[in-house]
Amino acid sequence: MARSWKYTRGIHEIGTGCFAYLQPDGSWGWSNAGLITDGSASLLVDTLFDLELTADMLSQMRDATPAAQSIDTLVNTHSNGDHTYGNSLVGDASIIASAATAEEMNETTPAVMAQFLNHADEMGPAGAFFKRNFAPFNFEGIEVAMPTQTFEGEMRLRVGDKHVHLIEVGPAHTRGDVLVVSEEDRTVFTGDILFIEGTPIMWEGPVDNWIRACERIEAMDVDVVVPGHGPITDRHGARAVGEYLAYVRDEAKLRYDAGLTVQDAARDIALGEYSSWGDSERIVVNVSTLYSEFSGDDDPPNTATLLGLMAEIAR
Repeated sequence: MARSWKYTRGIHEIGTGCFAYLQPDGSWGWSNAGLITDGSASLLVDTLFDLELTADMLSQMRDATPAAQSIDTLVNTHSNGDHTYGNSLVGDASIIASAATAEEMNETTPAVMAQFLNHADEMGPAGAFFKRNFAPFNFEGIEVAMPTQTFEGEMRLRVGDKHVHLIEVGPAHTRGDVLVVSEEDRTVFTGDILFIEGTPIMWEGPVDNWIRACERIEAMDVDVVVPGHGPITDRHGARAVGEYLAYVRDEAKLRYDAGLTVQDAARDIALGEYSSWGDSERIVVNVSTLYSEFSGDDDPPNTATLLGLMAEIAR
């Protein structure tokens, strides 16, 4: 069982040379990151949503350990900007990601996010919802540093004498989600496979693949689980996320079979014990992705429509 860490912004030491960087309250864009060190060697797990946030994180890491003065390796757990947009600040570090993540990183760029923000006032409720969640971040002038090395399946690294295991578990949250396991630290950094005290959002699926990823985390010989969003947890946190996904899958299937629309199904599903989790409006995206999975529809969803539906439910 992991000891309790206060869920406060900034760097938290997990063990000898292993750190988590947390950003409460874990809502849209407020992601976590990690640092694994041994001697002078260092591996950074993810960057943050903009350059200012990432620079502040790196400064705190340098204050915490001399090994962070120069980052050797950066691993991006997936493609979302709140885990990649600060990549350019890691200097000459080798940047590693799954091949699927590298491909996906070219799609929703900082320029696209900046354009959405600049025109949010013209987009009605969807734009207001987008602005409320993403206006705190500055997407202007960001050039994302792309991975310099990709892999598929699994990859093993050394950070000094520490063994680090990269495990591709996507597609799930995104196409190429990766877990980062620091074996000697008995710690796993999960990226957005885990949202703790917040509602997971399934952009990609299939849902059963994501559930299996949660089960894999739960079965790991680790003590500490650092989620992509939310407070540090242990393996029980993975079980809770898997149970949420299974519940929403089953409830959505009942309503799909009954002919309800995505909007009606999302409104109709009683979240029960999950209603206290943050950002519960993400049920809209989850139901939409599940409906596409049930029907075999591979067409990408209309993001503006989903934003509008989430805005309605969030109200």
